[in-house]
Amino acid sequence: MLYQLYESQRALMAPFSEFASAASKLYDHPLSPFAHSILSQRISAALDLMHRLAKDYEKPQFEITSATVNGVEVAVQERVALQKPFCRLLRFKRFTDDVQALTAMKNQPTVLVVAPLSGHHSTLLRDTVRSLLHDHKVYITDWTDARMVPAEAGPFHLNDYVGYVQDFIRHIGPQVHVISVCQPTVPVLAAVSLLASRGEATPRTMTMMGGPIDARRSPTAVNNLAMNKRHEWFENNVIYRVPPNYPGAGRRVYPGFLQHTGFVAMNPDRHLSSHYDYFLDLIRGDEDSIEAHRKFYDEYNAVLDMPADYYLETIKTVFQDFALVNGTWMVEGELVKPQDITTSALLTVEGELDDISGAGQTRAAHDLCTGIPKERQFHYDVEGAGHYGIFSGRRWREKVYPQVRDFIARFDADQGSPAKPAALTDAAAEPLTAPTRSKRSTTKAGA
Repeated sequence: MLYQLYESQRALMAPFSEFASAASKLYDHPLSPFAHSILSQRISAALDLMHRLAKDYEKPQFEITSATVNGVEVAVQERVALQKPFCRLLRFKRFTDDVQALTAMKNQPTVLVVAPLSGHHSTLLRDTVRSLLHDHKVYITDWTDARMVPAEAGPFHLNDYVGYVQDFIRHIGPQVHVISVCQPTVPVLAAVSLLASRGEATPRTMTMMGGPIDARRSPTAVNNLAMNKRHEWFENNVIYRVPPNYPGAGRRVYPGFLQHTGFVAMNPDRHLSSHYDYFLDLIRGDEDSIEAHRKFYDEYNAVLDMPADYYLETIKTVFQDFALVNGTWMVEGELVKPQDITTSALLTVEGELDDISGAGQTRAAHDLCTGIPKERQFHYDVEGAGHYGIFSGRRWREKVYPQVRDFIARFDADQGSPAKPAALTDAAAEPLTAPTRSKRSTTKAGA
């Protein structure tokens, strides 16, 4: 019933939002007589803010059309490499007429970015993809909004997520390097573990960033909610059926609008201040700040519905039973054993100020992957970075990406031989050595 009420409210607010947008332009356009009144800028700014607060936010586009390779700008085209009911595997194919750049691109490592299925769309990792395209062939998982998947496609479980990741790795090939951001660190580790247990090829490297491998360590507000509420509470309070006006009518989901409410509730003062600053920027005409605000909230406010079975099983498996770290997780009758991984190199990344995945939660992967030699295991703490800062923004581009890039290049270029351990000057002193910046290798990468 709550979902239907929300849809009714959304339909009611749509014309008001459009009216506010049109009225805002009426008070701002230089040819309009209303634009010359004393309060015109304030009225226009207020109406613009009302429009953005009331509008419906659709899934954004990646809008990545070019990248720089060896100093040459190359074209980028988004392609669907593999289609599944609940996910598309996207490839960002690069094109150029420059012979040297083309040769470099062919020899660069192949990366699979596993995006979170946790409320936001995969475009949240736009900055991650844009950086990776300079030095890698890039694939990404693009999860489908559950309300858009017909009920005939059947349910989607956490085990299905693990299976999807395995299928994507097999499709790309054993030369792939896997990067998982936040939520998917757990199912990705399970997927690779099962491949190793079956004797199948595993990725050359695994980079795990800000994920709840062991949510018992430094629990955050998000962890505490999942751990302190009974499983039945989630099923009774956050699970609803998709209304009839969507292809997935009748499907049980955790609605995106409820997730968005939770996101905002975590930092209400910050969002209130951001919107007020936006109002002031509109009055001042600060176009750069206005555009930055719009881009951020166009992404932040665009949310998707999660399949109910997947969501509830994730809560139970990851945050209540701690099945991965306790060694009790069974996927389709097979026990998940991270210790069976022996050939993949492992890098974990954590943000110093991460308020979603606490300190040590991602690093716990090293305690589980005992089959990987210590000289192939690395950890990097990002000073001053929050959760989003480890995969987006200035700290990602200037601090994290160089480490990820050189880690991948090292184990792509020299398969089977261990990396020489070295300390990183801006990383905290830790038992595990961190990767240093090394020269990029483009001569022996996977094709």
